Amino acid sequence: MADNPVSYDSIFSIKSENDFNETALAVFRYQYSQNEVYRDFVNYLKIDPHKIENFLQIPFLPIQFFKSHRVISGNNPVQTTFFSSGTTQTELSQHHIFDLEIYNQSLLHGFELAFGPVDSYSIFALLPSYHQNKNSSLLYMVDKLIQQSGNAGGFFLENHHELIEAIHLQKKFKKIMLIGVSYALLDLAEMKPDLSSCMIIETGGMKGRRKEITKADLHKILKTGLNAPSIGSEYGMTELLSQAWSKGDGLFNCPPWMKVLTREYNDPLELITEKTGGINVIDLANIHSCSFIATQDLGLVHGNQFEIAGRFDNADLRGCNLLVG
Repeated sequence: MADNPVSYDSIFSIKSENDFNETALAVFRYQYSQNEVYRDFVNYLKIDPHKIENFLQIPFLPIQFFKSHRVISGNNPVQTTFFSSGTTQTELSQHHIFDLEIYNQSLLHGFELAFGPVDSYSIFALLPSYHQNKNSSLLYMVDKLIQQSGNAGGFFLENHHELIEAIHLQKKFKKIMLIGVSYALLDLAEMKPDLSSCMIIETGGMKGRRKEITKADLHKILKTGLNAPSIGSEYGMTELLSQAWSKGDGLFNCPPWMKVLTREYNDPLELITEKTGGINVIDLANIHSCSFIATQDLGLVHGNQFEIAGRFDNADLRGCNLLVG
């Protein structure tokens, strides 16, 4: 088993399926060696790591472990910790970050692959509830994009009129991107502003503020209410260091160092294709934590793209009895 992490350069220079496979195997070997929680999980499944020859054979750690265990690879000091949203401390996932530089590289490189140079945009954010969680990875992500943009933009809370005015002032000078949590965009859509000049990116779900609806229904309402030709999306989470982006139609694209696979319900070991299943994510940038995660999202993969179909209903994933103790 490898004792040294894979270089950042090798992660962000992936150009082929073979590159991805070789890097994924190197990351797996490193994390099996250096991540006690992941190693215990692999051993519990009685999987011989030396027999893993392709990334499709790598076991995926159920995401719930981030709520109960310290999921880290290596012994470096923690630079910061991202916390998920939740109503009690016991519900929160914790993602301990050794090096924010790899997060920044993944974010900015992935954004530019999807949308082009970040400094060509004025970026506005409508994430009201996230300001209550100063350790939110989403808040960090959007703040970093606004900083890197270097253009007028910024965060808005409930002050929708000021947001609309600020967007209209900028539309003559730069491309406009509005990143908003779903329920806040629905609130904005009720005002019927003309945001046809904006690229709208929804993320973050309803967070208990509104009834959950399908992505298709959400986008239909937002397109009508915001007079937007299409609605894009961001797919990321506290436990990851990379994002997948959609420009519209609910189809997401991953950067070259990230893949989404699907599995049978409640079984992180059995991968499936061409039908809806649980989403497994490979995020090779998550080198200092765990790069192979079985999420609680449901989705469908279409070649190199995927769509989100919903979430598990309080489902327990096989292998989670390791969470006890």
